[in-house]
Amino acid sequence: MYKEFMSTFHKAVLAAGRDIEEINLIAVSKRKPIKAIDQVYKAGQLSFGENQIQEIERKWPDFKKENSNSQLHFIGNIQSRKVGSIHENCEVIHSLDRIKVVKLFAEIEKLKNVRRQYFIQINTGNESQKSGVILSDANKFISECLESYNLNIVGLMCIPPLNEDPKEHFLMLADMAKNFNLSSLSMGMSNDFHIALECGATHIRIGTKIFGERN
Repeated sequence: MYKEFMSTFHKAVLAAGRDIEEINLIAVSKRKPIKAIDQVYKAGQLSFGENQIQEIERKWPDFKKENSNSQLHFIGNIQSRKVGSIHENCEVIHSLDRIKVVKLFAEIEKLKNVRRQYFIQINTGNESQKSGVILSDANKFISECLESYNLNIVGLMCIPPLNEDPKEHFLMLADMAKNFNLSSLSMGMSNDFHIALECGATHIRIGTKIFGERN
């Protein structure tokens, strides 16, 4: 399944006029066993995404000891009491959306002297049930994160509303990132990655098309 998807993905990258080297494909392995992750890893995939820290704590420490070149991306809602574990286990965090959490990561980095990469999650559809900074607060939040905390914030992330054209949301995110000179865009999933590529995505999060349906 992974190899089939990679063939499709390479074609989509070419069709969008992009270079495969500038795209970080993240295999979203939530609710998938280590056996399935290992198969995809052995096929050449290095970046993986999870959204539950409890699942990460259970599955990943031993795997990462054996496969030190694998990279783990945290893509879920961040609970403040779990910030320490997220920082310890994940190289890239995609879902900063509260100053309280930003401060906690900044404190841990100072204490441990370990740098991670961060994305700020923007709730481009202003959906009440979804994580992310709402649009009216976005500019202020991004400015504060960049100016007041010594975190390596590389870009912005979004998950468009299901019933809307994702292109509008991807272009909005790209414009916002450009305004702040942020070079990375975490956007695009199994159903809309080709549109995300056209809109400048640098990090694509794919679950179903790599691992199949979840139980």
